[in-house]
Formats: sequence, C-alpha cells, structure tokens
Amino acid sequence: MTEKWDIGRPDRAVSDRLAAEGGISSLAALSLVSCGADTLEAADKFLGGEEFVFEDPFVIRDMDKAVSAIAAAVDEGQLICIYGDYDCDGITASAVLYDYLLNVGADVRVHINERSEGFGMNKDAVKRLADEGVQLIVTVDNGISCIEEAKLCKELGVTLVITDHHEPGEVLPDAAAAADPHRADCPSSCKDLCGCGLALKLVAAMEHGNMDFAVEQYSELAAIATVADVVPLKGENRELVRRGLHYLENTENEGLRALLEAAGLKAPYTARDAAFGLAPRINAAGRVASPMEAFALLTAEDPEEAKELADRLCALNNERKSLEEAVMKDIYSSLKEDGSLFNRRVSVFSGKGWKHGVVGIAAARCTEKFGRPAFLMTDEEDGSLRGSARGVGEFNVFEALSRCADLLTKFGGHKGAGGFSLEADKLQAFDERLQEYAASLPEVPRNTVKVCASVTPADLTVQSVEGLDILEPCGEGNPRPVFMLAGCTVDDVIPLSGGAHTKLMLRAGTAVLPGLMFGVRPAEAGCAKGDVINALIAPEAKEYNDRKTVSLRIAGLRISGMNQKKLLAAEDTYYSFARGETLPESYIEAVRPDRKDLAAVYTAMKKSGAVLPLMALYGALSGSGMNYCKFLIILDIFAEASLITYDRAAGTVQVIEGAPFADLSRTPSMQKLDKGKP
Repeated sequence: MTEKWDIGRPDRAVSDRLAAEGGISSLAALSLVSCGADTLEAADKFLGGEEFVFEDPFVIRDMDKAVSAIAAAVDEGQLICIYGDYDCDGITASAVLYDYLLNVGADVRVHINERSEGFGMNKDAVKRLADEGVQLIVTVDNGISCIEEAKLCKELGVTLVITDHHEPGEVLPDAAAAADPHRADCPSSCKDLCGCGLALKLVAAMEHGNMDFAVEQYSELAAIATVADVVPLKGENRELVRRGLHYLENTENEGLRALLEAAGLKAPYTARDAAFGLAPRINAAGRVASPMEAFALLTAEDPEEAKELADRLCALNNERKSLEEAVMKDIYSSLKEDGSLFNRRVSVFSGKGWKHGVVGIAAARCTEKFGRPAFLMTDEEDGSLRGSARGVGEFNVFEALSRCADLLTKFGGHKGAGGFSLEADKLQAFDERLQEYAASLPEVPRNTVKVCASVTPADLTVQSVEGLDILEPCGEGNPRPVFMLAGCTVDDVIPLSGGAHTKLMLRAGTAVLPGLMFGVRPAEAGCAKGDVINALIAPEAKEYNDRKTVSLRIAGLRISGMNQKKLLAAEDTYYSFARGETLPESYIEAVRPDRKDLAAVYTAMKKSGAVLPLMALYGALSGSGMNYCKFLIILDIFAEASLITYDRAAGTVQVIEGAPFADLSRTPSMQKLDKGKP
C-alpha cells in the first residue's frame, strides 16, 4: 500500500519569529510550528525541561492498594515474586522493581516467562510459585487479562498485585490491586506509559509519591523500555526518555555500562541509540534464548560478569537477525508464489519452524514494507498456533483480536501490537474475521508519514540541521522531523554494501546532496537516473575528516507531479477489483485498458530492458494521464500472459525478452473486466 504523506504548511513568518525569539534553528522552528507549538510558551511546554512536573503516581487507579499490599508484605517478611514479561519492557520493569524491593529489605525473587510459556501469567507457574512459598505476586507489563490465573492465586492464598499497561477486557482480574492506566475508571492522564514506566511510578508511590527519586534511580531503564515498546514520546514518556538518556551517560548500572560498550555506543546518547543499539540486544535474550539472561545483565553488580553477559546478548542479537531473515524469506517466497496475497487488507502468514521470538519483529517489518496490518504465526509442538500482530493507521490490533475472541485461546495487546494463540483448525475463520474487521473501517488502513514542511537546499545548512537536536528525544508520536525536498533530479543511483543499500545523488537547483536509503536495493528505490522526484528527507549533520556536512536519509519518494489523492483512490480501486469486489460500471469502463494503453506500458518497459521500479515506470507514464489503477491492471495482464516478470514484493518489473505472442484478452484480469462491462 502506498503511504499517505501528511504535509504540513507552517507559516514561515511565524517560524522565523519563533527562531529569532527562541534562538533556535530555522528547521527546528519549522518543526515546532508544524506541531502546533507556535509561541515560545508552547515551544517550552512541548520541549519540557527541568520545570516539567510529573503527575502524582497515586492518580492511577489502585496504586494506593498496590502500595499497601507490597508494603505489608515487606514488613511481614513475606516472599514476594515479581512476575514479568519476556520482552525489553517486561525485563527492564522487573529489574527496576527487583532492585528497589531488594534495597528496602524485601525477600524478593523474579519470574519471567520463557517464550514457550506464552504471554502473561500461567497457571503452572502460579502453582509452582505458591508451592515454593511465594505469598505475594506483583506483575509488571502483564496480568490485566489473566482472569483465571487471578482466581487461582486467590484459591492458593497468594496475594496478587497487577501493574500493566495493556488494554483490559470487560472484566478485571480479582486482585488486591489492578493498576492499569487503561482501566475505564482510571483518571490518570498517563495512558501511554509502558510497563517499565508504570513500574517506575510504583517505585515513586512506594516512596510516598517522590517521582524525583524514582526518575533519578531508574529512568535509564524506563527510557530504553519506553522507546523499545513504541509508545508515544509525549508528555511524561518524553520527559522520562529525555532524563533517562541524560542519566545513562553516567549510569551506575554495571549491566548498562557493559552493554553500551559492547554495542559501541558513545555519549551523548539518543533515543535512536536506545531503539537500535540497546533494546534489540535486551530483547534478543527473550527472543532466542532466556529473558533471564537479560535480567541478569541489568541486575549484575560485578563488571566482569556484566561484560560476559553483554557479549552474550550481542551474540544472541546476531542470531536473532538470522532467524528474522529466515521468516522474511519465507514470506517473500509465499508472495512470489501467490501474488494475490498482496491484494488482501491484512497480511496473515503462518510458518513451520519459525522462532516465535522473532515473529513480532518480522510482523513489524511486514507492516513497514507492505503498508498493511500484519498477523504472523508459528506452529507449536501441540499443533496450535502462536502469533504476534502489528497495526497500521487506524487498524486497532486489540480491537481486531477482541472481535476474534471466540476463535482464540489467548490474546492481549493494545492498538498498535498484540499477541495471540489459537488452534490450527481456526486459522481460516480467524483470517476471514480479520479481513472483515479491516473492511469495516471507514478508511483503508495505511501508513501515514507526517511531513513537517517543504524545504529548499538553502534551509539545509549544517547549523540548522544540528539545531534539530533540541527536539530530541524523538520516536513514536514525536518522530525525528521529516521534510519534503520537491523537484529534485536524480543524478545517480549508487549501490552501497554490495547493493544492500542505495545512495541517490539529488540535484536541487545548483546544490547536489547525497540521499541514503538503508535496506533498499537500487532496483527497489522507486526512481531511476534522470527522474524528477519529491523526496521525504530526514537531514543529519555528519562529520568526516574534521569537516561537517549535511546528508539526507530518504524516508520516501515519489515521481514529481503525482496527485496523491488520485493516486491513493486509484490504488484502493485496484485492490477492490483484484479482490473481486463489485465496482460501479463507470469504474470498470474507466480502468479497462485499450490497445493504446497496453502498448504504451509495454513500450516503456521494453525501451529500458532493465529491472524497473514500479513507481518509476508509472512516473514515466503519468504525464499521459494514465490512471494508476489501470496501470496496475495492465501489469497484472502482462504478468498473466508471461510477458513480464513482476516482483510485487520488491515492486519491480521487467520485460521477458523473446516471450511468445499472447492473447491478452484471455488473461484472467481482462476476462474479469469483460464480465463487468456495462
């Protein structure tokens, strides 16, 4: 699915005034005005700082009950178990609460499920903990959907305190406390806290509401978890990350010190360092080995032990990458074998032998690559399926899973992501239900890129680009600013790292700027040498040989002159046609290609002879006024007639030299059009 570009048009006079009054760069001012912070007061509030005031942790419903139950257990010397989740958020939350309770004299231990045990509390673990003398279980980053496990705790005489940030169901677990900002009756404004952020709030509550203490002690871990869990970096989340990254520079946590060194990260640290340098390594333990290895690192006190554990997590992360690539390879193979899978509103794939720990991150890659919600599953030994999901646009994963509750044995999550289990014989019904949910939405789910403003090369000075750093930390809900550079000519398309990445040399006026596309092969770049494009750019200031220059990370591109509204509407019409849905007769007439249309597309491909990016080919034809839906149908016709190779996964096409004559009227797509003739 083609991304939607939401291009801001901030008033330049206002941003110039803000830049002058605030002493900030023109690009930073443009970004702030684009976000609605068009005065110094609004900008100060958006950026936060030392004057930021955190909300009282006791505003969260049941936080007082959680504190009372935990304090009583500590005073009475009861054995307390922290029950965490196996991802980065759950592991860091477990480390935060464990360290705090240990330091206040509690008899405390930690249980984190292995991936094989599934998400959330399970009855076997609860029974085992009770048999071992645990009298209080405190969950972090899970528990709000564990109705039956809560009942079991009560039967076994184990007090249960739940702290979770996932969406609750209609019924809450019967627990001493269920602190979850998403509870319908919770008045807290901190709805977007991650599990570790909530654990930090619990620590503050245990310290009579002292947020300064909790932030100073544990915001490094909360910062990593907040970025890793892809929750919006706004309000308290943004401030937790900002302060946490600052404290990370002089952290006393031996495990984090060792991990920073092993990952090759240097201060000052950014949210990007946390997202791509630290979080994947912490997550790798739970994905391919045991999450307790990452927990051991984050609670290590001996530097040598911490170094060994950090090196181990780096090795596990490399293994995770290999396993993830294997999943993606299988998905690409499925798409090549059956191109109709591209026509579905929701990507649903299952595979044998996929490591469950990497299914979630593979689902995220699918949404990024294909622009659709993705639900990926792996076969379990008992014949059931376990999966992870990622959403796109207004597609709410938790709501979609809730619509399928009668088909699932277990599920949980929030709007953007979720986990679930089901019996294999329910897969088809589950798939159909997901497609129906997507079809019921007012708009087709698609990725949207927020673009701050259109800029010129004159705006992209080193000083102005460096000035964007005041907007950090950037991430979900507060992304690194993206701008549009319109009307650039592609002077060259250069492969990097053996073709794994691409560099575009973009000429805009007299300026020539390098644009980097990571993880995109030259044939998949969407443009060819000589094309005039509109590029979405995230500018960065780089230093090389003691000289600073501006480089551009390409966040998206289109051939200049394309009308987005018409492009997206035509694409939606194409997918409706490809799915066999009934279209108005006028639509059928408008998208049925004649000989002239077919010849134009074929001639354009034949002229090049090379592998062509699909959008570059359409860009070469769009001047003729050809509708994008018609263009896509023509490609299907040619592929069905074996005249071209059409790699829909890569978005590339190429003429098959020497292909025999084919009667295009007999292709499935043409026959489908003929059936719909008015």
